[in-house]
Amino acid sequence: MSIRIGILGYGNLGRGVECAVKQNPDMELAAVFTRRDPADVHIMTETAKVYHVDEAVKMKDDIDVLILCGGSATDLPKQTPEFAQYFNVVDSFDTHAKIPEHFADVDAAAKKSGKIGLISVGWDPGMFSLNRLYANAILPEGTDYTFWGKGVSQGHSDAVRRIDGVVDARQYTIPVEKALSAVRNGENPALTTGEKHTREVFVVAEDGPDKEKIEKEIKTMPNYFDEYETTVHFISEEQMKAEHAGLPHGGFVIRTGKTGWEQEHSHVIEYSLKLDSNPEFTSSVIVAYARAAYRLNREGQSGCRTVFDIAPAYLTVKSPEELRKHML
Repeated sequence: MSIRIGILGYGNLGRGVECAVKQNPDMELAAVFTRRDPADVHIMTETAKVYHVDEAVKMKDDIDVLILCGGSATDLPKQTPEFAQYFNVVDSFDTHAKIPEHFADVDAAAKKSGKIGLISVGWDPGMFSLNRLYANAILPEGTDYTFWGKGVSQGHSDAVRRIDGVVDARQYTIPVEKALSAVRNGENPALTTGEKHTREVFVVAEDGPDKEKIEKEIKTMPNYFDEYETTVHFISEEQMKAEHAGLPHGGFVIRTGKTGWEQEHSHVIEYSLKLDSNPEFTSSVIVAYARAAYRLNREGQSGCRTVFDIAPAYLTVKSPEELRKHML
C-alpha cells in the first residue's frame, strides 16, 4: 500500500515535494492544501486534487503524512503544532535559535494525538546537522566550520526587496576561498562572520530613486549585511529574469581534529552540497523523512523527532536485506 502524502502550501517547496513524491514508488500524492482559491492552483499530478486549507482536517483519515511547506517566520510555528493534532507531519523549520521551543510545541501536540512530528528537515538544518554530529562524535578534539554558497539566500533577497525603491533583488552568499582553503589545510583559523563569506546583491530599482541611498541601506542593514563585505549591482528587470531566475545553493560542513596519544595526527572531515535547485533538494530530503515518520507511527511511536533521532534504514524504500547486501 502506498504512503499517502498531503502537501500544505504550494510554492517552490510544495512543487518540489510533488516532484519528489513522483520519484518514490511507495508513495502517492493524495492532496494539496492551499490558502488561495483552489481553482487558481494548478498541480502536475493528475490523480491528486487541490483543496482549501480549511478542508484539511476533514481528510485526516485519507493522508498518512502531511508535509508543511510554509515559512519558518510565521507559518510553521503555528501550523506544525496545529496539524500534528491530526496528522503525522514533517516541516523544514530553519530558525536555528528557536528549534528547541518549536520542538517542545510540536512534541506536546504529537504526543497528545499519537502522531509523529518531524521538524527541521532539509539540508541546514538537516543533512548538515547530521554531518556535524557524526564528525563531532568521531573527532571529539576538533573545530567545526560551516560555509554556505555560492547560492541564493531567499531570506536576504526578501530583506532587500523590502527597501523602498527596490522592485526585485537576488542575494548570493559566497564562501571566501582563502578561509575555506585554510580550513581544508588543517590550519584551524579563528574566523569572524565576515571572514568566512561575502555577499553579492543584484537589484532592480524603480526609475527615479537614489541608487546610492539604496546601496548604503543594503550594506548597513543589521543582521543581514553590516558584518560582511557586500557588493551591489543594479541591473534591468530583463537581466534579472534571464540571469538570476534559478535558486541554486550549497555549502560545506567541515570538522578538523586530532587523534593519537599526543594528538600527533590531523584529520579533516568534509561534507559538501552543490545544488541546482535549493527548494527541490530540500523537498527530496523532506520526502525521505516522511517515509520515516510513517514507519515510526506504524510502530506505535508518537511525539516530535529531528533528523538526529531517525535511523538511516527508516529513510529508504530498500529492505534491510538489500541495504546489507548492496550498501554496507
